[in-house]
Amino acid sequence: MLGFLIGEAVRDLRRAGRVAVSAVVLITLSLAALGGFWLLSLNLERAVARWRERVRVIVYLKREPAPSEAKALVERVREVPGVAGVLYISKTDALVSLKQLLGKDASVVAQLPANPLPASLEVTPAAAAATPEGARALLERLSALPEADEVAGSVDWVERLSQWQRLLTTIGLGIGVVLAVAALLTVTTATTLILHARRQETEIMRLVGASEMTIRLPLLLQGMLQGLTGAVIALAALVATHSVVAPRLEPLVNITLDLPQLAFLSPINVLALVLAGALLGGLGGWLARAKA
Repeated sequence: MLGFLIGEAVRDLRRAGRVAVSAVVLITLSLAALGGFWLLSLNLERAVARWRERVRVIVYLKREPAPSEAKALVERVREVPGVAGVLYISKTDALVSLKQLLGKDASVVAQLPANPLPASLEVTPAAAAATPEGARALLERLSALPEADEVAGSVDWVERLSQWQRLLTTIGLGIGVVLAVAALLTVTTATTLILHARRQETEIMRLVGASEMTIRLPLLLQGMLQGLTGAVIALAALVATHSVVAPRLEPLVNITLDLPQLAFLSPINVLALVLAGALLGGLGGWLARAKA
């Protein structure tokens, strides 16, 4: 029975001709656009997560505390809301880091009459403080410390990157929805044309006692076949594009976003696109089935 229904659906697709091909093309375009923006969004989300983990707030101290005072200060700052970790950096440690940063020009430091660098605390914000609002609140708390001379740090640029990620997701969804509506209408049109072509055959099937499910189900399967075909083509195009473009972009992305590798869609994402194609095509067939 199932083989008969699938055979009828395939035969109906051949009858639809160019209209069915147009429906498959539109489904392919809508899912490819959605998948492409989804890829960009996922990789930007990875970059945002990596950079948020590296956000640091530096508290420059008015004077270098004694070792026992430094330990007590670190414990006190660790208890501040929004702080995930604290590292004390003495004046000597700061000077060593500066020499490492200067590299071959480190000899310039030796000419200084005294160590001009202040002792400091390197504060790692908690996840709740890695947003503009949370960071501002944390900066205010750290600035209120009696030992603090100056506090430096901001996550505004990380949040802007996150906003770009959300914008890309919104644009991708918008384009995907527009193309999906066009594909849905085309699938419905193709199914309606098939209904007109097989109207006499449908009446004969009813006269010989065929159930309505036997008559209508091929229409739904026809739409689902168009959707699945479009989804498979869209995924193939995404895989091919990613395999060609990703290796060429990864050096630039590694420098700018600190992402050594551009990830592809996860198996769950791939399954979601396939199901979206089947649902889109099936919905078009369902909308036209009432005319059968």
